[in-house]
Amino acid sequence: MSLLTLDHLTVRRDNTIPVNDVSLTVAPGECIGLIGPNGAGKTTLLRAALGLIAAEGHSSLAPLSPRARAARVAWLPQQRDIAWAVSVGHLVSLGATARGRRPDHPSVAQALARMGLAAFRDRPATALSGGEQARVLIARALAQDTPLLLVDEPIAGLDPAQQIRTMRSLRALADDTQTEGGRAVVVSLHDLGLAARHCTRLIVLQQGRLVADGPPAAVLTEARMASVFGIACHHVDTPDGPVFQPMATVEP
Repeated sequence: MSLLTLDHLTVRRDNTIPVNDVSLTVAPGECIGLIGPNGAGKTTLLRAALGLIAAEGHSSLAPLSPRARAARVAWLPQQRDIAWAVSVGHLVSLGATARGRRPDHPSVAQALARMGLAAFRDRPATALSGGEQARVLIARALAQDTPLLLVDEPIAGLDPAQQIRTMRSLRALADDTQTEGGRAVVVSLHDLGLAARHCTRLIVLQQGRLVADGPPAAVLTEARMASVFGIACHHVDTPDGPVFQPMATVEP
């Protein structure tokens, strides 16, 4: 069973091709890290997969009606602004109502708990710090309670502890065997160490092309660090997972 299928997906923009002939499938139980340097096409790929921008090729999500898509996939974009002083609980409940569920659906309380926000439920979301607001919007996506979650740089702006907690929460969603049919997460991020520790699979984009796809240990090789990211890394395996410390830039 596939929760997302992309077949030769290509995006053309003016004289550039930000996504070039990408094919992949996403299965239940996977927590996929989408990685690559700035400008590699990660955000464009996610938006094209959702059908939010025009693309050639095929995405299994793009032809769906808005209602059917809302039941299949939750989307957290990179640009996250909270414009109204609504309560945290109300804002998170919008994830549930997007699926036609009541604002007090159990998924709302579960999402607040997962992101450590239960104590903030009645506070105005605009009164929170930037990092706390980011966690609120992640919780809103979780409250949608869909089989597939696409999140674009969810840990940007979070302190190190919250980055780890967020990645643990995303991995736990993918590992949840209680959900009928299973769940999957696709998350774009720049922290290679967190990607290696918390993702079951890594997809590497470079100049719009998929250049690697597989388990973290097979993808994050010294040669690929140099050719894709232009860095030399110190790699240490720890009981909590691999650590990658960039040491120097290298010529591609």
